[in-house]
Amino acid sequence: MSTLFEPYTLRSLTIPNRLWMAPMDQYSAEASGPDAGVANDWHLAHYGARATGGTGLILVEATAVSAEGRISPWDLGLWHDHQIAGLRRIASFLAAQGTVPGIQLAHAGRKASTDSPWRGGGPVGPDTHGWQPVGPSPVPYGDGHPVPTELTVERIKEIVQEFADAARRAHEAGFRVVEIHGAHGYLIGQFLSPHSNHRTDEYGGSFENRIRFALEVVDAIRAEWPEELPLFFRVSATDWLTENPEDEREGWTADDTVRLARELRAHGVDLLDVSTGGLAPGARIPVGPGYQVPFAERVKVETGLPVAAVGLITEPMQAEKILAGGQADAVLLGRELLRDPSFARRAARDLNAAAATPRQYAWAI
Repeated sequence: MSTLFEPYTLRSLTIPNRLWMAPMDQYSAEASGPDAGVANDWHLAHYGARATGGTGLILVEATAVSAEGRISPWDLGLWHDHQIAGLRRIASFLAAQGTVPGIQLAHAGRKASTDSPWRGGGPVGPDTHGWQPVGPSPVPYGDGHPVPTELTVERIKEIVQEFADAARRAHEAGFRVVEIHGAHGYLIGQFLSPHSNHRTDEYGGSFENRIRFALEVVDAIRAEWPEELPLFFRVSATDWLTENPEDEREGWTADDTVRLARELRAHGVDLLDVSTGGLAPGARIPVGPGYQVPFAERVKVETGLPVAAVGLITEPMQAEKILAGGQADAVLLGRELLRDPSFARRAARDLNAAAATPRQYAWAI
């Protein structure tokens, strides 16, 4: 038996295999007007192809809980009820293929209002559908980026509620998993790291204060999200700042992640999606096959919280060994699923296992 193709159960939800699709932005929604943030035919075709390819769980890309929370003007959103229908069409199609539909909810914070990657990814202004970013502190992401407006406590509370409202809409759309985006230097990660959080109130300073916003978001979503369905949290296990002795910037560490994981588990998070980086430009990251897996393994071993590993996992046997060796409970593939929508079916063939196959494709097995 292949561990990669064993079902996996969290709460009342059983996912047919452990090869999952990581959330990856498509920057393909309308930027303004009545259809801003609405999922369209591109998103349906994109996610649908990975579902017909046998992927067990698909996490739809970072979906903004408010218009100001978009990474770019072309991001998906769930800040309004009229955005539900487009996502419902996707969730329904994924479920019909035997894939569990999931969605990542996000707020970009100081990294908001940027261009699409194929146009350079730099900040955009009002003349290109842009807006003023916000953050925990008036500290810009990097050179050329605007100084974000420091969030008031009142606005922080509003954003917490926006996450909860988006989770309610996600359930109405038919999603069975919600993931909170606390990684890659977006708003929740900005609160976590002392590099970007210079506050002196109850949301800054100590570890307990810096994780407060994250836990409030978890609690608000857990209160809205059905008890029988799982809640994921994506974290950057390190900012890759303290690992480099030549970098004097203070950041979030793997030790911090283990402490946070224990708190997240106590607050109702069912699985930690473990990535790294994204908070600070210029961080030196030793990229290589499976380079982030040890961070996931450490969380799993030290806290007992289920984890998914991600990062340059590109071969079926590589993924199988990660799971069979107990380093993670599932793997999340990103770029490899962009290259090969049917990776899961190919992996199943290589591992003498089985993945769901549409009857229209049965003669290609």
